[in-house]
Amino acid sequence: MDIFEKIENHFAEKIADRKPVSGGDIAQSQIIILETGAKYFLKTGSHNKRMFPTEANSLKELAKAKTIRIPQVIMSDSDFLLIEYIDSTRPGAGFFELFGRQFAEMHRFHSNTFGFYEDNFIGHTPQENLANNSQGENWTEFYFEKRLLFQLRLAEKRGLASAALRDSFLALEKKIDTVIPATSERPALLHGDLWSGNYLADEKGNPVLIDPAVYYGHREADLAMTRVFGGFSPSFYQAYNETYPLEEGYQYRENIYKLYHILNHLNLFGMGYHNKALSLIQSYL
Repeated sequence: MDIFEKIENHFAEKIADRKPVSGGDIAQSQIIILETGAKYFLKTGSHNKRMFPTEANSLKELAKAKTIRIPQVIMSDSDFLLIEYIDSTRPGAGFFELFGRQFAEMHRFHSNTFGFYEDNFIGHTPQENLANNSQGENWTEFYFEKRLLFQLRLAEKRGLASAALRDSFLALEKKIDTVIPATSERPALLHGDLWSGNYLADEKGNPVLIDPAVYYGHREADLAMTRVFGGFSPSFYQAYNETYPLEEGYQYRENIYKLYHILNHLNLFGMGYHNKALSLIQSYL
């Protein structure tokens, strides 16, 4: 039984039309329209059989916080992900202020340990979330081992880590406890990959989160990613900090959290991100 037969069986209804959606390099996307006119968003073509099931679980985890709208998961298996279709609009006045408040409230949804109950993906890259006992209780250890060191080792395997990058990383490792000191904050629910392409405004102009790489971690890591490529209004950050004030020194730590994503882009897209990664590391040396 192919994907479309599975969908038709689920709804007991025929698919009347399929419209391709442009953009995205992780999977192929299209809008599925049933005979009744109901629309759904379909992703297919993943390179890894675990990608769609883990994305479905990430969306469901975000929805538990009941703060920001998350597309409802309809069906998922190793070959496809079918979710609620949201007709996006242009963000209007007040969008980013609302987004900042809702995002802060989402970060109040906590776990007892860092990580997640399963490994998942950030882009095409595997993201390890299953911590040992000490990592699950220690954010510095978890972030260094499961995020930074994982990406560096992957870059080494792919021939993307220069001697300068490796030497600088080693120097960073020796002082990581001062760069990321112990925090009293509980592990927060993180989107994990929030850039301007991973949110939208719904029919009413309200924020929606899509394409997550969920885990529980320090909320500063989520905010740092929003600054990697821009696309967030100053009112977003002001509303966030008014709702859930950040710990002192968060601006100093921003580069260490950006580093994970730049190393990931180095692994995904090549040496164009090498010097940026090196610069972020050396900002602490």
